[in-house]
Amino acid sequence: MAEVLVAMLWLAVGCAVPCAALGTFLVVRRMSLLGDAISHAVLPGIALGFFWTRELGSWSLVVGAAAFGVLTAVMSQWLHRRVRLPEDVSLGVVFTALFALGVALITYASRRWHVDLDPGCVLYGQLELSTVHAETVLGWKIPRAFVETLLPLNVLVLVGIVLFWKELQLVSFDVEQAEILGYRPGWVNQGLLVAVAVVCVAVFREVGSILVLALLIVPAATALLLAKRLSSVVMMAVGIGVIGACLGCLLAVRYNWNTAGSIAMALGGLFAAALLLAPRQGIVAQVVRRVALRWRIVCEDVLAFCYRIEEAAQKGRLPRGIIGNTDLRRLLGRFWPVVLWYLRLKGDLMPAAPGYWQLSESGRTRARLIVRSHRLWETWLQRHFPLPPDHLHAIAERMEHFLTPELQAELAAELGETHDPHGREIPPA
Repeated sequence: MAEVLVAMLWLAVGCAVPCAALGTFLVVRRMSLLGDAISHAVLPGIALGFFWTRELGSWSLVVGAAAFGVLTAVMSQWLHRRVRLPEDVSLGVVFTALFALGVALITYASRRWHVDLDPGCVLYGQLELSTVHAETVLGWKIPRAFVETLLPLNVLVLVGIVLFWKELQLVSFDVEQAEILGYRPGWVNQGLLVAVAVVCVAVFREVGSILVLALLIVPAATALLLAKRLSSVVMMAVGIGVIGACLGCLLAVRYNWNTAGSIAMALGGLFAAALLLAPRQGIVAQVVRRVALRWRIVCEDVLAFCYRIEEAAQKGRLPRGIIGNTDLRRLLGRFWPVVLWYLRLKGDLMPAAPGYWQLSESGRTRARLIVRSHRLWETWLQRHFPLPPDHLHAIAERMEHFLTPELQAELAAELGETHDPHGREIPPA
């Protein structure tokens, strides 16, 4: 069992590396379903390969499938460039037409020669059967399919990415810039699509089209959640593909599951974990950021309220410049004790009397910045938009929490005002 597991790992990793590396460029260019299109479009090649040799185990089936995979990529790009169809539309037209042709040819062959011309070996893979034929290399038992097909494929793909890295990077993000610099985006696109087609068909024989599609898309999509730079995304996608392949093989051997399905499930689990826990785009990180933003806005609203109370008291409009628990309850609802405890812990509020609170020096400084942002924004809106004064407050109340000191300085320099549209003084910086 251990030898079978090791052989499966060799094959799974050999399939994962080129698919994940090339799949990154497909995901970035929003052409992720090219692998799915090729998996349907190879059927005419399988049928024609059988017509040529009348043998189901012949390499002509693989060659024919590879030829039609390349033809799918080339024809879709030709329609995109010459007929001006969108890339997804041209891809859909080509692969549906070739898929229909393949179904017709396979049906004809099965009726004419009474053979079971089942493309399942290509569509679903035969990873477990490929471990039977092995060769000894430096004392290691390595599957023949890895030595003869997957190892040269890995070398060619990785060397090609390194040699044409600059071109691939430019074409993936800025085609116009690539043309200005003298590169030929059309040739780069054609080379990328041909490489994807060859890799897909070569890997189909081992893991099937379903897993090929998963290896092309899922590692790259997972890496995009974890990294920013394209080089980091490519390396991380390859690593995720390798980890998913190893985990899938272990699950398949442990629980006697289908290997291709186990690898696809493992990749899906890694994507789910990244989607949940990614530091920038993960669900948990987004929830934490939103909760933190909401909390900051609530605390700043309390400080700004206290500042306005103090300001009104200094001008004689209120008898005292402090707030009580009743005011906090009315402003914050049932969570007011938690907010009050936090502001006291930070030193922004301090007791003024039993049940009453006032701003500390640090709290007054923060509150002055918030009120300054609010009134500067109201003044800017009044100057640039014909809004009535009673419509300014709600808009400024949203923006006051997002104006940085630098933006405040720019607004103050542009406006040159000392009072807002309501006649209230704009606090100095």
